[in-house]
Amino acid sequence: MAMKHQIIAEACSSRLRIDLGAIRANYRAIAARVAPARSGAVVKANAYGLGVVQVAPALYREGCRHFFVAQLNEAITLARVIGDDATIFILNGLDPGSEADCAERGFLPVLNSHSQIERWRKLARTKGRPLPAALQIDSGMSRLGLPPADASALAQDLHLSREIDLRLLMTHLACSDEPTHPANRAQLDGFYAIRAHFPGVPASIANSGGAFLAGDFHCDIARPGVALYGVDPAPDAHGLRPVVTLEARVLQIREIETGIGVGYGLTYTAPTPHRLATIAIGYADGWPRSLSGVGAAWHRDVRLPIVGRVSMDSMTVDITALPADALAEGDFVELLGPSQSLADVARDADTIAYEILTQLGPRHARIVVDDDGVLEFTAPGERI
Repeated sequence: MAMKHQIIAEACSSRLRIDLGAIRANYRAIAARVAPARSGAVVKANAYGLGVVQVAPALYREGCRHFFVAQLNEAITLARVIGDDATIFILNGLDPGSEADCAERGFLPVLNSHSQIERWRKLARTKGRPLPAALQIDSGMSRLGLPPADASALAQDLHLSREIDLRLLMTHLACSDEPTHPANRAQLDGFYAIRAHFPGVPASIANSGGAFLAGDFHCDIARPGVALYGVDPAPDAHGLRPVVTLEARVLQIREIETGIGVGYGLTYTAPTPHRLATIAIGYADGWPRSLSGVGAAWHRDVRLPIVGRVSMDSMTVDITALPADALAEGDFVELLGPSQSLADVARDADTIAYEILTQLGPRHARIVVDDDGVLEFTAPGERI
């Protein structure tokens, strides 16, 4: 390890480890599951907060050639780090005025509304050639996409193929994390009915959860997102490798007597003498305030309950269960890792793993590893 890397690794209050080998293994597992369909990868929101400039090239080397982002600016960043033979889809479509830039760069907008479709068609008429795009159908989620009747009418438009080179027909499942939910089959049936109006156009319905549903959900291209990053997207989706670990330092250790309060609002009062550790992580680092009084850190398989409120830069945990010499100021405790998964933290915070993952902030030192070892260190605050 170079001296600079040693300094970055040591001079930090918290460190987030990102395992690209695990991401690649998860991609392989999903690709095998959905075959003969192809697996793409959703890398929006900076690859769910883990760093698209590190994650996307790893997926590209693994054979991924279909990438999905949410916004044009994300597509621009992504295009710089993957090969020209990859296709980049923009899930939210395009903001008004950005059509020409998108077309010039060769990205494929996912057209979700009549106004997006008309702006894309107008640009195609100006250029005198059809422009590639995807079309999203609202099959029952009521979020993005054309209603089925409107999509059927669009399919009858004789001028459509002269203006739009339709490369993908897609929809999104609302309840794929509940495999037996009847909405999954209802959405699939509705989507297949619309798909019949667009013969020869590849189709996509399976998100992470959909990849673990029956084969007729896989269509031509699957779009896994959170599953790539180690989160089981459904109760029966097992075998994915965890991708992140998170540790934070002990800032201070103290002993308090019975009746002493802890933290803002003194919401916790010690019922007996306690030993406490103040940890260098808070909601400014993406550690939810809702974990106050319910979440925990871990040290050597021992759960250290959070006592009092999680504050902006720190929180306090009860270390009474540890031997007196087990933990010292400057040591690290586990927040995410073998003892506590993203799903565990999300449950305690009354949210979902997606939110925990995407909120992990820039103040963590980031250590990117692959199967061959450490690839990169990023100091706290540096652009990811």
